[in-house]
This record gives sequence, C-alpha cells and structure tokens, in this order.
Amino acid sequence: MTKPTLHGYYRSSASYRVRIALNLKGIAYDDVFHHLRKGEQSAPSYLAINPQGLVPTLSWNGLELTQSLAICEYLDEVQPDPALLPADPLKRVRVRAFAQVIACDIHPLQNLKVLKRLKALGQDQDSIDAWARWVIEDGLGACAKLLEAGSGPYCFGSSVTLADICLIPQLANAKRFGVDISKWPQIASIEDACLTLDAFQRARPENQSDAE
Repeated sequence: MTKPTLHGYYRSSASYRVRIALNLKGIAYDDVFHHLRKGEQSAPSYLAINPQGLVPTLSWNGLELTQSLAICEYLDEVQPDPALLPADPLKRVRVRAFAQVIACDIHPLQNLKVLKRLKALGQDQDSIDAWARWVIEDGLGACAKLLEAGSGPYCFGSSVTLADICLIPQLANAKRFGVDISKWPQIASIEDACLTLDAFQRARPENQSDAE
C-alpha cells in the first residue's frame, strides 16, 4: 500500500477524528492543509477530489475517501487492529449512535459553514457564539446520558472506540466557544484518559504544522 495523504485543516474537528484513527492504527500519512477561513477548500483543484469542498479527504491507493466517520470505519476494515468498534452488535450500535450524535447532530450545526451563514444573515458575533455554545451544550448533555454508567476509562469501557474519536475533537470545539465541560464529570474524565495517549496527543490541533 502507498502512504495515504490526509487533506485537512488543523482546527477541523472532522480532520482531527481521522488523525486520531490513523495514529491509533499506526498508519503514517502525509498532510496537505487547506485553510478553511481563507476558502482554500473551494479551490477547483480540491473540489475535483471532494465535490463538497469539505475536509477531510483521505487520498490512498488511487481512492479519494470522504466523510470522517466513513473514513474511520474504512480504516477499521482494512486494518482491524486495534478495533474502533466493539465486536458485540449491541455495543457496536451504541458506539455508533454516540459518535453520530456528535458527527451528525452537534458538529454540523456549529461548524464554520453554518457560522459564516449566520453572520451573512446579519447575526452579530456574540449571538453566533451563543448559538454555537447552545448547540454544543445541548448535545454534550445528551452524550453524557448515553455513556455507560460506571464504565471507563473511555466512553464505552476499557478500549478506545469511535465514540472517543468523535468526543475529544468536539470537546476542543466546546472549549473554543467557552463551554465548561466540568459540568459533565464523566466526559471530563474520558478526555483526561484519552489525552494521555500518544495517538490523541499527536492529533491535537495545536500540534499540527498548520496551527496558528
């Protein structure tokens, strides 16, 4: 297999998810960065590989793979160890549901594209930030209730799963908008546990070469 190339942006939580997954799998990759605030994701050369103009895209073996959860599950299928999804069907559906709360319901409502649209519609920055905080707090409150009581140190037991891969980038976004995650002690504890792992540390936005 050739070395994959990850098209991303340091502060993109979707790119952050894929960086974590690649690191956990021990897959070395090259970075190509697209500055989202400068609109580089809309360049014709990038739209040719990702028609949505979103990051990430994983270019690998002649394939252009898009959508972070789909990429993570692809990585799990081509390199099963360590597994990102439990073998048990019930546990697997719970992990996927938790991940999708973040990737499908929280993140899309507070991402850059939506916030720029709110600004274009005349909302001031304080209102925009308040909207993002509300979306994140509402979603994380639901996530806290979906966690297995008493399990740990990760979202669903003693192994990192797709749920953790989605949660940690979302918490970085939460802090950026001033959300206090200490109100969900189990979530805060999971973050602490994940950030002791090298795969998560190397994936953090501030540790990317395009960080500002």
